[in-house]
Parts: sequence; C-alpha cells; structure tokens
Amino acid sequence: IDSIQEVCEGKKSEMFRRYADNRFDPNCCFSIYHGERVKSLDLVTTNAEEARTWVTGLKYLMAGISLWDGQAGVLRLNCDITWLQQTFSEADKNRDGTLSIGEVHQLLHKLNVNLPKQKVRQMFQDADTDENQGSLGFEEFCSFYKMISTRRDLYLIMISYSNQKEVMDLHDLAHFLENEQKMRGLTKEHLADIVAKFEPCPENLQHMVLGIDGFTNFMRSPAGDIFNPEHNEVNQDMTQPLNHYFIATSHNTYLSGDQLLSQSRVEMYAYVLQAGCRCVEVDCWDGPDGEPIIHHGYTLTSKILFKDVIETINKHAFTKSQYPVILSIENHCSVPQQKKMAEYLKEVLQDKLDLSVVISNDCKRLPSPEILKGKVLIKGKKLPASLDPDAEEGDVSDEDTGDEEEEDDDDQQAISPKRKTMRLSRALSDLVKYTKSVRVHDIETQAFTNSWQVSSLNETVMNQIIQLKPSELVRLNQRQLLRVYPSNYRVDSSNFNPQPYWNTGCHMVALNYQTEGRMLELNRAKFSANGNCGYILKPKCMRKGAFNPTLEDPLPGRRKTQLVLKVISGQQLPKPKDSMFGDRGEIIDPFVEVEIIGLPMDCSKQQTRVVEDNGGFNPMWEETLVFNIQMPQVALVRFQVWDHDPIGQDFIGQRTIALTSMMPGYRHVYLEGMAASSIFLHITIIDI
Repeated sequence: IDSIQEVCEGKKSEMFRRYADNRFDPNCCFSIYHGERVKSLDLVTTNAEEARTWVTGLKYLMAGISLWDGQAGVLRLNCDITWLQQTFSEADKNRDGTLSIGEVHQLLHKLNVNLPKQKVRQMFQDADTDENQGSLGFEEFCSFYKMISTRRDLYLIMISYSNQKEVMDLHDLAHFLENEQKMRGLTKEHLADIVAKFEPCPENLQHMVLGIDGFTNFMRSPAGDIFNPEHNEVNQDMTQPLNHYFIATSHNTYLSGDQLLSQSRVEMYAYVLQAGCRCVEVDCWDGPDGEPIIHHGYTLTSKILFKDVIETINKHAFTKSQYPVILSIENHCSVPQQKKMAEYLKEVLQDKLDLSVVISNDCKRLPSPEILKGKVLIKGKKLPASLDPDAEEGDVSDEDTGDEEEEDDDDQQAISPKRKTMRLSRALSDLVKYTKSVRVHDIETQAFTNSWQVSSLNETVMNQIIQLKPSELVRLNQRQLLRVYPSNYRVDSSNFNPQPYWNTGCHMVALNYQTEGRMLELNRAKFSANGNCGYILKPKCMRKGAFNPTLEDPLPGRRKTQLVLKVISGQQLPKPKDSMFGDRGEIIDPFVEVEIIGLPMDCSKQQTRVVEDNGGFNPMWEETLVFNIQMPQVALVRFQVWDHDPIGQDFIGQRTIALTSMMPGYRHVYLEGMAASSIFLHITIIDI
C-alpha cells in the first residue's frame, strides 16, 4: 500500500491504450501506479461493481481510513468552536446540557439540512459513545456535526493532493488546480486569495492552508461549477454577417399559454427579451377605433394593443443584450391600420429603426450583430421594386410573402404556390430593410443574388426537407436567413425538438417560450454558451462549403472528441415532485442519466447504476461513462437525475449544458432551479 502513488479508473494507462482496444468495459478497468519509477498494474474485473469496490477500498487504505470504522472520514475538530457552542446551546431547548434525537431533528430543520430520519438516527447512534445513551453531549455533537458536513469524496481528493495531510498548502492547491482543473498561470497571490476567501478556520488561515471545510467551500463555489465562467459573457466573434448565427427566436410571443383560449399579454415580450430572445413574433390584426391589435387569429385568445406591445419592446429590447432585435411582423391588417403600425414603430422606436448608419462591406452580405447593436429590424413583406416609388400602397403576391400560413392536409403549403395577393402600405414596407419576408420555392437555387431576405417554414415541411435534401438546406442557410416555426396543430403550444434544425444551420428556430420543458431547456443551454446574448456563431462547416449532418461521417478526416465522465456522487437530492406513484416516504433510489444531443450519429444516452435506500444524502456512484462525439461544437450534454422504483421512475431534476461550455476536472453540476442539489463529476475531454 505504501508504494501506491495513484489509483486511476478506466483505461487511462499506456498498456490499456495500446492493447485493450474495445475489448473491455471502461467501468471494469483500473490501474495502480506504484513504486519509485511508477509502474502500472493494469487490472480488469468481471463487473463494474467489483472495480468500484477495489478502487474505493484502495483509496481509503491509502488515506489511512478504515472502511469499517463507523466514524470514517471524521476530522479533528479545530474550527468554528464558538459557532458550534452557540448552535448547541440554542438547540438545547430543555437546558439539560445534551441534545435528544428530537432536538437534533429540530436543529437540522433550522439549518435547512434535509436528511432521511433513518440516516440521522444512524449517525446519532454512531456519535453517542458515552454512558449517557440517547443524547449527545457537546463533544459528541461536534462529532455528529462533522459526520453530516464532511464529504468523503472531497476529503479523498484533498488528502490525495496533500500527501495524506489534513490540510492543503499553497503548493498542494496549485498542484490540484493545474493537474485536475487544468488551470494555468496560477500566481501565489491568486492561491492565497482562494484560501482567504474559502477557509473558515482562523488557525488554517494563519498558516495559509486549506482544510476540508475550506476545500468543500471552494469546490461548491462557482469556481467548482461545470459551466465555464467566461461563457457568462459574450465570447464569440460577433462581426460575421447575420446569417452566420443561430438567433434565439420566440413563437407566438404574446401568448401566455395555449393557442386557443389563453391570454395574450404585453408582459410576455418583456419576459422573452430579458430571457435572451432576439426575434419576437407580432401577429397584427385590425382592431376597433382604428387601433391595430395583436392576438392569435380565428381563436378565443385575448387581444392586446399593437402600440402597447411596441412600447414594451422598446423598453426591454436591450436591457439584457445589445445585439439586434428582429420583429417578425405577421400582417393581417388593412392599409389604414398598417399606416398606424408604421407610425407607432417610428414614433416609439425612433433611432432604433434608423439603419442609415449601418454599412455592410458587401451589398449582398448582411451586416453583423456587432454593427447592428441597439437596432431593431422589421421582418415583413416589402413592395416590389417595380412599383411606382410614389405609390402609397400596392399589391404583394405570394411571390413576395413568407409568413406563416394555415397548414393543408398534405403540409406542402410552404413550397407549393397559392396565387393570392394582399394590399401593403408603403409606410410599413419602407421599414423593412435587411429582413424581407419571401416564400421558399426552390431550396437549391433560392437567394443566389441577394441574402437580404428571410423565409419561414413550418416543422412538417422542414422535416421532409431534412430527410430528402439536408445538404441543400445547409446551402440555403448559408445564403439567407431561415425561420422554422411549430406546426399549427400544436394547439397546446408544445415545442418541437430544435436540434435537427440547428444541425442543418437554420438560424431562427422558433419556440414557445411560455411552455417550459425539455425543448426550452435545450434552447437555454445552447444560447448560454455566448453570454445568453441571443446569438451563437455557427460552426465553420455550416457557414461555408458542403456539409451533410445526416451522414455517418459528416466531417471526414476530422478527429473525434471523447468525453469521459466519472459520475462520483450526488448532494441534497430532493424527493420527486408530484410523483405519479404518490409519496413513497423520504427514501429515494437515485440514478443519473447522461444524454448527448447533437448530430444524429452523436446522439446517445447512458446511465449509472441505482443507489438504493440512500434518500438523496450524498449517494455515491463512482461510475465512468464514455462518449465519442463527431461534432462537439453543436453537442449539448444533458444530465438528468431520476428516482427508481419497481413500478417506474420519477424525474428529480436536470441540467443541460453546451459541451463547449463544460470545464474539465472535478466539477459540480447544479440541477436547474435547485440551488443546493447537485451531482459531482470528474470530466475529461480529449481528441482521439
């Protein structure tokens, strides 16, 4: 045991890499590095459980901790004595100098520590070692407190980098951060700042070392989060033409619920804009007293004033992002009310509509998000250039439209001609500059002459195109903007899966922001990778050249990326909400499911084993999942925690992150909407 330098799970040694190929499950492999010259002993077990037993056992033995010691991992109490004494005194309700099990339960509730009663009772009994059985004196309470507050997984990591000491000095900390967290350029001042910020023990602070409490605080802070902090700000090139970006887009923005009966609300525009959305939909109809209104046509949804919507957009357009907002105008109004719309747009938005200062280097290329900062683009119909420039209105045929249409039974309406015209006001037409709505007629030849146009297609037509002509669709998206919107049959305002449309380079994939769920979570994850500014630069292969995302090998000659996730533990996992099987008490049997969402050949799903009767209190999985990914630039990684039982499984929580936003090393994944609930991983990303 003394000669062991390190124990590594998986096929990481030279021997495994050279000879093992794919014959062995990585979860059954581990290597022991030993001796002064560090040789490796490479071992394969018959099952993953046996490998975990060996690896965990060896690490505990290396740390000098007995697996059979009821107080394993409990540290000497030398910090926060004053706070513990005060806490103990306040919890001692009957002033007898001890704490009963009932008083301990009350204290844990006050401290917001949610543990199963069975687990609390077991630790209470382990700490109750004196003759006065059934209650804890102060020293026993200190032992009990350390049991609930010390994370063995973090303790093992700490002592492995501190040469079995119970504190990390600055050298140990630097070694950990460089070797595991892949941090570079660490200065002594930066390391000292970490200790000063996270170490609670005055004695440790005096010696400038990090104890287990300080190390836990550090690893639970944003510094130990899976999400790259640099991605909280804009970090991509924003000087490319507009059609080189994915754009966060809302469908039926005004609706607060379904498409038949729900309320239309002005506040929805404020909500989606502050959520990072950059393209909002405005369905305009003739209203009473000459005032245009917004609602979902031919339904019972309520109506709101067009002017109120524009004023709300003006107020909130650039509070979260300075990059351009696109108003997708769905125009069903008469010419007089169209003139009123144009009047309100100019009166309210003022210089935000002024694009005279916007200069594109190439008259055929769209300007960039950077140049268009603070600007509002009107997406809508435009009068034909052949019309007399003095005419105040004119007819627009289906050749010049690209709006959402009612769906035929065969769902072919978007590319089959329907000869119809509508009357369009010159005042409204003139506000459309770079985003003219046009119908798609031929995806192979459209937009070779001018990229200043936008087409809209519903999901059903898009699915057919993706199936039949994916490469041609990518080409179209290189030439002009394309918006994808949900089928009209989604009367409940449900959302489609946006990933297939992103895979083919579609710019504006419109989602119902009012409908929470998996699809909106994917959307949030994608746009979070660039400061949630509403724009994501498309991969180079989608911006130029031939690309077919449906092929088995879409990028010939390109090295794959391997994502190795060691799922270690969970923290404070709650009971499932609204379990379909009712309340099964406080014990849950959690497992973690990891899903890759990206190109079709990259999509896959794996899960850990189930930890039974753990109750969410720091369940330990210690399991390695390996994914090979062709195109990491578009891949999302979705972590889901489930509660297993013989009848089914209940959802506990999730977090979805763009692969490019994931940090390497030991990281916490905090479940969305749950501040304290997390899973703890080790992440390795390598090219193979």
